Amino acid sequence: MKRSDFYLEVECLQQNQHGQSICGDVFMSRKIKEEGRTILVLSDGLGSGVKANVLGTLTASMILNYMKVNKDIRKAAEVIMNTLPVCSKRKASYSTFTIVDVECDGETRIIRYDNPDCLILRGLDTITPDYEELLLDGDSNKDKVLYSYRFKAQKEDRIVFCSDGVTNSGMGSRRWPFGWGLENLKPFVIGLIRKHVFLSARDLGSKVVERACANYGNDPKDDTSCAVLYYREPRNLIICTGPPYEKSKDAKLVRQLNEFKGTKIVCGGTTAGIVSRELQKPISVDLQITDNELPPLSHIEGIDLVTEGILTLGKVYRLLINHKQGMALGHGPADCIVRLLIDSDKIFLINGTRINVAHQDPNLPVELEIRRTVVKNIVALLEEKFLKEVDLSYI
Repeated sequence: MKRSDFYLEVECLQQNQHGQSICGDVFMSRKIKEEGRTILVLSDGLGSGVKANVLGTLTASMILNYMKVNKDIRKAAEVIMNTLPVCSKRKASYSTFTIVDVECDGETRIIRYDNPDCLILRGLDTITPDYEELLLDGDSNKDKVLYSYRFKAQKEDRIVFCSDGVTNSGMGSRRWPFGWGLENLKPFVIGLIRKHVFLSARDLGSKVVERACANYGNDPKDDTSCAVLYYREPRNLIICTGPPYEKSKDAKLVRQLNEFKGTKIVCGGTTAGIVSRELQKPISVDLQITDNELPPLSHIEGIDLVTEGILTLGKVYRLLINHKQGMALGHGPADCIVRLLIDSDKIFLINGTRINVAHQDPNLPVELEIRRTVVKNIVALLEEKFLKEVDLSYI
């Protein structure tokens, strides 16, 4: 199967119902690297708060597991509906959902149950793919229908899918007595893209949620979620850390770095020294301390960021573990790396394998792990938590 040349930028922005500490809408994603598939689920649990979140979480996690093994989604939906706990008041187990399943060649399947219709945009035009209705079996699932859509995505396509907190926003108001609706969401989204052709998934989703909350008078009467999938040109980044095992390969490492088209980061004093020597460009040290835990940044002409090695990478890992949507980052070396990682799509890591004797000293802090282990942990987080495409190589 031919891999397409686009990157999938995925974001889901959410706002809790007013007075609730937890969102009843649940968004989950999973990348199946060996198949080149990306699966996204937005589930809206019955009610609000913790109870809705439990229903939504059960639904989304079960769907991801079924989709991963390519189970019949109709059968999966029946099992899910019969598994969900029954609401004591409404006597119903209920959670709506939207699934987006993208193959590496751009073949895209959307499955929707009781969530609002998706907007599928090609530039400023909307696409309406053919669909089929999948009726669920069983008395408890009578009249329940799944809608399944398929289309072949292209670069600059977008999919916008949301919970009914968006489409019902403003319901009962003088301006939107029946809610904002898809008929108003569509021109709003197209207007945003017309103003900013390459508008990111994050910014588009954020603006939709902000507008929905404004329709509620900034007092949301329901959990409000908007997920955006943007097929776009990838933003590339390379990190070189650690000297090559053989000194004779120093020139090869620097040549790869110098010829790379994208953002360039060097982590480690020895590595920076090699780059400086091979490029015949001096290293200058920034004397301003921006993080008391780490040595300051350095500068080499043509390299976007130069930092210390293992301590900085250890902190990068901790920051990535704790990072949440909308979290502010500082100005230290590790924060700068994390910011660039999050803003990039395809990340290339070249890990030098020459052993640094200092890092084997048992008297040093525990965080001075072997560089290879730290790098592997960062790669796993980037792939699983942030859905980045990561290429790790050793030299």
